[in-house]
Amino acid sequence: MSRFVLITPEAEFERRMQLAVSGMHGSLRVFQADYLPESPQDFLRQLVGEPPEVLILGPGLPVDGSLKLASVMDLQYPEISVVLVVPETKEVVLQAMRSGVRDLLDPAADPDAIRVLLERASLAAAGRRRGLAPGASEHADHGEGGRVIAVMSPKGGVGKTTVATNLAVGLGRSAPMSVVIVDLDLQFGDVASGLMLDPEHTITDAVVGAASQDSMVLKAYLTVHPAGIYALCAPKNPVEMDRISGEQVSQLLNQLREEFHYIVVDTAPGLGEHVLATLEQATDAVWICGMDIPSIRGLRTGFQILAELGLLPEKRHVVLNMTDRRAGLTLQDIEATIGSPVDVALPRSRTLPFSTNKGVPILQDGSRDSAAKGLRQLVERFKPNWDERPHKKLHRRAVVQ
Repeated sequence: MSRFVLITPEAEFERRMQLAVSGMHGSLRVFQADYLPESPQDFLRQLVGEPPEVLILGPGLPVDGSLKLASVMDLQYPEISVVLVVPETKEVVLQAMRSGVRDLLDPAADPDAIRVLLERASLAAAGRRRGLAPGASEHADHGEGGRVIAVMSPKGGVGKTTVATNLAVGLGRSAPMSVVIVDLDLQFGDVASGLMLDPEHTITDAVVGAASQDSMVLKAYLTVHPAGIYALCAPKNPVEMDRISGEQVSQLLNQLREEFHYIVVDTAPGLGEHVLATLEQATDAVWICGMDIPSIRGLRTGFQILAELGLLPEKRHVVLNMTDRRAGLTLQDIEATIGSPVDVALPRSRTLPFSTNKGVPILQDGSRDSAAKGLRQLVERFKPNWDERPHKKLHRRAVVQ
């Protein structure tokens, strides 16, 4: 059971914290004070049972003193995540990360936002405890790190971002706070609107300066989504694409692999520099294809080019979107043309584009739409035990409706 300790003199913030914890499996101990303990032992000895997982230094406390206490906590009790409740500035972010602060929380945050952050801090505490155990590793079940899933299409307008956002949200249900979606359509990326986010920081901030060298600083530039995932959104100004190189993309993905179980990358259409850099790091590629001749031929050409370059990920997942029997093409025609089986077929749906337009992925709102079933099938392909399942006639399960 998660246990949280809050130190703050502000009753209103305490009320919101109580509401946040009430929706979680955990307990909250509050010290109503406008001063800090002299040492971690001063408040830990007042607790019964095991030490807490998260210490929240609430509003109304001196910032400098909070940072000093966080530094001591990081040295003496690294398995306890420290959250600092202060308005976020660049200076505070850097000081906090250097002091071992796990996260920053806006003093005006509502209970839902607080709950997401506490869940994230609890998972970090659990990861640290595993890391402190002999021979343990936070990513022990992932070998060299998390899975980099490149979501790709040869041309635009086939629903790539819709699939990418739903895939990230679906994976977040089984691996909360261990999934990040990266928008690498650097000129016209729609992940922010597709998830109804207004990010303070974008990928432009994440690939330069301290963030490119320190994963803790990098995490401060990610945006948290209510579905329990992180997002790194595209630049707000398309011109900024020129400031991001393929090498920076590779470095970014390597950093994220060390911190997350799943990195879902929504790439730009085509095979540009950033897409090729992504494929060099990708463990999986999800190919989105529409049920039209240009899209199908484009996918075939893309496969041929990448095969020649040696950049086809070992694990391929082909998604046929907007399927319709009246299109004049059969599934067998499409598979024969692209030279690869179709793994998932998503039927034409009115609900799916509507959910994208309102910024709530269909797998987030629990819709029973026919396309949701196919998206869940896609998510299942990335579960840890997928390769161990029997797959008799696996590809014949894709059915055009």
